[in-house]
Amino acid sequence: MSCWADGIAFITQCPIRSGRKFTYKFQVNGQEGTLWWHAHVGFHRATVYGAIVIYPSKGQSYPFPKPDEEQLIILGEWWNRNITELQNELNAMGIGPESSDANLINGWPGDMYSCNLASRRRRFLKYEESPIFHERQRNSTIEMSTTRSNQQPGSFRLNVKKGKTYLLRIINANLDPSIFFKIANHEFVIVATDASYTNPFRTDVIIISPGQTFDVLFTADQTPGLYYLTTSVFVNSDVEIVDTPGTAVVVYEDVDTLNAVPTMPIIPDHHDNDLFYGALRDMTGLVTSPFWEPVPLEIDERMIITIGLGFQPCSSNPKVRCHGLKLSKFRISGSLSNFTFALPDKKSILEAHYKNIDGIFTDDFPNQPPLMFNFTADDYKHDLNVLSTEMATKVKKFKFNSSVEIVFQCTSLVTPENHPMHLHGHNFHILGMGFGTYDPARDSDNLNYVNPVLASTVSVPKNGWTVIRFRANNPGAWFLHCHNEGHLVIGLAGVFIVEDGPNKYTSLPAPPIDYPRC
Repeated sequence: MSCWADGIAFITQCPIRSGRKFTYKFQVNGQEGTLWWHAHVGFHRATVYGAIVIYPSKGQSYPFPKPDEEQLIILGEWWNRNITELQNELNAMGIGPESSDANLINGWPGDMYSCNLASRRRRFLKYEESPIFHERQRNSTIEMSTTRSNQQPGSFRLNVKKGKTYLLRIINANLDPSIFFKIANHEFVIVATDASYTNPFRTDVIIISPGQTFDVLFTADQTPGLYYLTTSVFVNSDVEIVDTPGTAVVVYEDVDTLNAVPTMPIIPDHHDNDLFYGALRDMTGLVTSPFWEPVPLEIDERMIITIGLGFQPCSSNPKVRCHGLKLSKFRISGSLSNFTFALPDKKSILEAHYKNIDGIFTDDFPNQPPLMFNFTADDYKHDLNVLSTEMATKVKKFKFNSSVEIVFQCTSLVTPENHPMHLHGHNFHILGMGFGTYDPARDSDNLNYVNPVLASTVSVPKNGWTVIRFRANNPGAWFLHCHNEGHLVIGLAGVFIVEDGPNKYTSLPAPPIDYPRC
């Protein structure tokens, strides 16, 4: 796609001003399946988003049996507060955002929520405590004593016919949590992620991080009845929570919905790392797809990028505000290789790159962190030499068509978490992931160089690592960031600039006439 249509505030354009407009024009190449669009100004993406579905070309077909029907499913969140207030608090303190009040499925929270409980925090309310339920756990079924699901106005319903197969296009539009996605008593076959085809992968739970998409086949092959579709939170830190699942109801044709009781799936443990990462490690790419790209074997650029949290002195930069932290001289910041990304505000990075404007960014983002240590050890939790981050607008430049390997390494500093990393403008091969500090002598032999998944978002494990490779063949300035929006807002991001190729077809074109300027 043309980088001018990537739509990121101060990276590829300045924000569209009130009362003005900008038309995004781009071509889709080498992708089929489900993607999404969303706002890229702070927490605006909590509500400003939608789906992009790319179908096979005329005369072409899916590389799997054609489904009988398709259904788009967008997972989201709901807060009982103004979303701008949440971002202002995060900007001031470096902590947040607070947990949402509900998990949404196509805009509906489902039967586990009651309007008279709207003021209670989602993650501190057990779903079996809801007054609309009298819980008797028998064969994973919840029986309702006062209100049935078909009478609840807040549930999305997926109507199915016995024996039919459905293609579910699932998008995780959450600001923060990764999700366990299940349908009671049913299985899925994953056939694509991030609009790239995978080898069919059978599972009874879909694990999906913020920003990710999955295309999955689901066959209505059970006894006709009502079955809950649930979304529950994967917790990647050590915090103990009680989460209320979001629910929708799968309704088989000709079922007496007035008297039927929906079957409830067994909700995964919120801290089940083996379940969460097992599927991600075992999935493979479909090499027979017409869009398959072989893994680059000769590498031009090798990078180690550490991902995590650190501390930024409140007084060292006027952009760092520490309102509310009266007892501290530091604010929590996100960082890549100990650099906290600072958005420019006078020109976008892309415009500055295209016009050779100085003073907007520097091109000295390093190929490895300035400090090398045992990134997942607990020995450095009080070492300010390691914890302190430098706020800067640094980019990494790549020659056109260069092959790149990146080891994403999570650290144990401040609060160890997993990080869903997203790279704009490129798909990358996910060669492998593991726990601890990456050791090439030990771990490189276990990487998949034959048929790894192609994606644009990957979850890097808490206290672990992920290795990706890609070819830098799309000219422009491309954002690399954590898709946990709270981490992005506090600086867990960076920019890759891909330089022009040898001709006009491999070079960044001129900006559109209506290009938004500062």
